[in-house]
Amino acid sequence: MRSRRVSGRRHAIGAFTLALLLAIGACTGGDGTGAPGATGAAEPPGDIVVASGRDVTGRGGIRQQLIDEWNRRQAGKGHQARLVELSGSADEQRSQLLGALQSGSAEYDVVNLDVTWVPEFAEADLVQPLPDELVDGDVIESVAATARWDGRVYAVPFNSDVGLLYYRHDYLKKAGVTDTDLSKVTRWSEIQQLIDTLDDAGGKVPESYEKGWTTQLDASYEGLTVNGIEAFASAGDDFSLTDANGRYAGSAADLEAGLDELRNRAQAPYTLGDAVHSDEARSLTDFADGRTAFLRHWPYAYGSLHQTLSDQQLGVAPLPGRAVLGGQNLAVTRASKRSATAQRLIEFLTSTESERCLLDAGFAATRVSAYEDDGLACESVKPPGAAGPTPSASGETTDRMPRDANGRPAYARTILLPALRNAVQRPRTPLYGAFTQTFAAELGKLFGDGPPSDAQLAKSLNEKLAKALPHG
Repeated sequence: MRSRRVSGRRHAIGAFTLALLLAIGACTGGDGTGAPGATGAAEPPGDIVVASGRDVTGRGGIRQQLIDEWNRRQAGKGHQARLVELSGSADEQRSQLLGALQSGSAEYDVVNLDVTWVPEFAEADLVQPLPDELVDGDVIESVAATARWDGRVYAVPFNSDVGLLYYRHDYLKKAGVTDTDLSKVTRWSEIQQLIDTLDDAGGKVPESYEKGWTTQLDASYEGLTVNGIEAFASAGDDFSLTDANGRYAGSAADLEAGLDELRNRAQAPYTLGDAVHSDEARSLTDFADGRTAFLRHWPYAYGSLHQTLSDQQLGVAPLPGRAVLGGQNLAVTRASKRSATAQRLIEFLTSTESERCLLDAGFAATRVSAYEDDGLACESVKPPGAAGPTPSASGETTDRMPRDANGRPAYARTILLPALRNAVQRPRTPLYGAFTQTFAAELGKLFGDGPPSDAQLAKSLNEKLAKALPHG
């Protein structure tokens, strides 16, 4: 890790410049809604370019709608914004952004960063520090922590994510389970007991049912890392692989306990065999096809699964144990020539109303008010289904997501918000890419031929993580 002294002066200069630009805007009539006044005139012409990964709400989804609303309000007053969607997996998007910002080959003003990338982009001086007040007390505490590095705010939470447990009410009822509300289940052993009940039910469950649960255990992408961290965090209350400075802080003993928990969760009698090769899309399809009764997945699956499964068939609960926090945060690039306006765009995109719009569309909102303030509504845009069922050309309802009396996804306040508050972060380090590559490669040995013992794998993993990350 490079010394913070090297970047400290540059950060101070960048913060001073940003403060000066904002002061000019305040003195010349900026209204906080995106009207740039003299600040916009001082900045070069051109769009505010926002680089982001795929919007899970679909083509023309909520992110694009919010950008369109910003542009409507900006009409004739200043810079327009343009959303650029990056292709490929999350790892490929990270590589694209790093390459573009380091080489200056793409003029991005705002980048939508996975929460695990913030330390890396901040440490590399690719994004600017931002005012602390952009991450205020309304932002969920666990989510707010993802925006900071080395004591400073470098990004603003845009949409969050957390692991959830999806399950089949109807399968459990057919197997004789009378109480199918799993919202209070806290131990993985309780899920395994329910799977045993399903297996003992024989012909009472549909023929499509094969094994108890599925998840994302493919070692070639982030899914295995996420499942591993959830198992490790569930095995010990104070478990952490890195300290506040991103240095390796694990031990072979801690790792062994986590490996035992992961091996227990993924053992063959309970887990669909295809889970070892599954990513998010494949595991979602296997569950929707009825091959399993339980699924570990993200919040966007709530809307997707309800397109084919009714509320009487599908249930959702917090993941037993600890769940990993995901999501994306918006940052202003160090090279942006329109940074003051870019910051105001971020303020709009992460405002209380925008977060309510994101929640209504199926994302996990980052602000408590989106879940708890019944007087807050998404009025500027129309997320799919938020204002009532949307009929297709044939007259059928295209949005079947259950909603509460205020139009939110029905599970948002009682299931999603508590899960976000209780979530754990993956290791925070500027070398996260090296961490996850090493971690997943070693965990993958659990699912190969002749897997090592927990003690053997813990020793190997401890040695390799200590080499991949700086340590005290």
